[in-house]
Amino acid sequence: MGIFGALTTAVGGLRAGSYALENISGNIANSQTTAFKRIDTSFLDLVPQTALTAQLAGGVTAQSRSTNSVQGDVQSASVATFMAINGNGCFAVQKPGGFTDGSPVFDGVDRYTRRGDFQLNKDGYLVNGAGYYLEGVRIDPTTGNPSGSSPQVLRFKNDFLPAQQTTKIDYRANLASYPLTTAHDTSVPGSELLRPGAFSAGHNPLVLGTPAAPYTDSSVTGAAQNNKQTPQAANTAATLLSGASGTDSIASNFNVGDTITINSTVITFVASGAGANQLNVTDSIGTLLGKIDSITGAAATVPPTPSTISGGKITLHSGVNSDLSVTSSNNAAFTALGFTTTAQATRGGGGTVGTGQVVGNDNTTFLNESVAGGAVTAYDVSGAPVNLQLRWAKSDSASLGAGHTDTWNMFYQVNPNATGTQVAWQNANVNFTFAANGQMSPAISSVTLNNAVVNGVSLGSPVINFGSGGVTQFADANGNVQVNQIQQDGFPAGQLQSVSVSTNGRIVGNYTNGRNIDLAEISVATFNGTNFLKRIDGGAFEATDESGAALFGKAGTIVGSSLESSNTDIADEFTKLIVTQQAYSANTKVITTTNSMVQDLLNVVR
Repeated sequence: MGIFGALTTAVGGLRAGSYALENISGNIANSQTTAFKRIDTSFLDLVPQTALTAQLAGGVTAQSRSTNSVQGDVQSASVATFMAINGNGCFAVQKPGGFTDGSPVFDGVDRYTRRGDFQLNKDGYLVNGAGYYLEGVRIDPTTGNPSGSSPQVLRFKNDFLPAQQTTKIDYRANLASYPLTTAHDTSVPGSELLRPGAFSAGHNPLVLGTPAAPYTDSSVTGAAQNNKQTPQAANTAATLLSGASGTDSIASNFNVGDTITINSTVITFVASGAGANQLNVTDSIGTLLGKIDSITGAAATVPPTPSTISGGKITLHSGVNSDLSVTSSNNAAFTALGFTTTAQATRGGGGTVGTGQVVGNDNTTFLNESVAGGAVTAYDVSGAPVNLQLRWAKSDSASLGAGHTDTWNMFYQVNPNATGTQVAWQNANVNFTFAANGQMSPAISSVTLNNAVVNGVSLGSPVINFGSGGVTQFADANGNVQVNQIQQDGFPAGQLQSVSVSTNGRIVGNYTNGRNIDLAEISVATFNGTNFLKRIDGGAFEATDESGAALFGKAGTIVGSSLESSNTDIADEFTKLIVTQQAYSANTKVITTTNSMVQDLLNVVR
């Protein structure tokens, strides 16, 4: 080859340097291009076949070296549909081969890109800045899983999301062991309970079919009191209602004309010769108790429950005929008996067979004997909202003694404007009983509101789920129902207003009804030979025999509201530019030198 071989080798060096310079120029030009992958240059020597003792350095050629597997920095973006892949993989995309009536016609050829600046166009397609349309797999709205495995071009129409009727309500709460109802009185046992006897005849709100409970006696005990004796002694049945100092009489006397009212019956004190509704001021406590029992009928109950006095404490019994209420016009004397203002005892039991409903006439009574249990907006089959109000009423208490169990009933409001015999509240018709540890016994995991109708709107039969230990009965000084969770699954119809990208690689539809629904799963492809993909315009690639077919399912993670930057390093490219320039200049020097030598050879001929 000789001198002319040196000349052609130098020209080859210039050509390789020019190729490297072109790649450097392209890398620098695309340093701000989203997800651009730089092209490096590899130099290969070209050695001719010669004898072992006549080997040559040979010429040079240049080839491209892809950096498709080198990730650029991921930076946050303010557009919800922008996305980046953190790790391996490419978005599967297609590009229209043309348009018909303004709609894209796709050629069916999958292409791949890392460029994730996708935005919704007017037709509902997600298109990136280079005009490629995103592919993915639709999500089955019923199961929430991808409906297939083959990527398709995604399109999101501005359709309505159908309304969903409420079918399930998740509910967790604690019921105060002693509910502070409006009607409660801590001095009156059982006053915190729902009392069927206080409701209209034939409208017992307890669970449907609950047998009518017979009225039972109740009692109230006053404070211990002493007489006027010296030294003082506890009052007894023989202690007089009036007397001088030092006698066995109550600490403050009743006087002629004073009255004691027993269940609306007025007993008047007289000096002597007491009649039917009278007492002598000189009568004893025992006589007074007998008079009270004759009015209440307590002594005639089966078994008899006469009023008694022991240790200076008077215990009055209501009997079963009516609730007990005793007052006196002489507060001082009444206090000397151990009572202040009014002595009350509320009968237990009463009412008729349970109907499981509260009518309008009894609405106030019910509200006074129950506590609020929370409210939730439910939806009917058309998506119309319904305010579902819940209340709890305690119907029995273990504190009343043997044979009693802590029992609660749940109610929901049917008609807030109910009057007369219209149904205002409906019992869920389940008795919730609790053990001493505050846990339900037996446990009830759910209750169905059969054919529930609220304010004239049918809700079907939604199920209230309590889960395991979802409703408890622990002591609570607030005396109310502490609702920890009340969440339902229904929603009204809504129109798609925007889409965004979730952290799990799904397109999420944001609807006007506040719902966020997974619409599609973004398809991310990987290749065994990522750096052997064929580059095409717009930062996209096509699969080749060397890259292998696209594989789905083992890609990196998708980061929403983010973009991948170019992997071009400007400083590195400038360094390569300097080196390339020096190599190019050296090759031109070789050509100059070779040319001079050829001129010398030609001069020899002359």
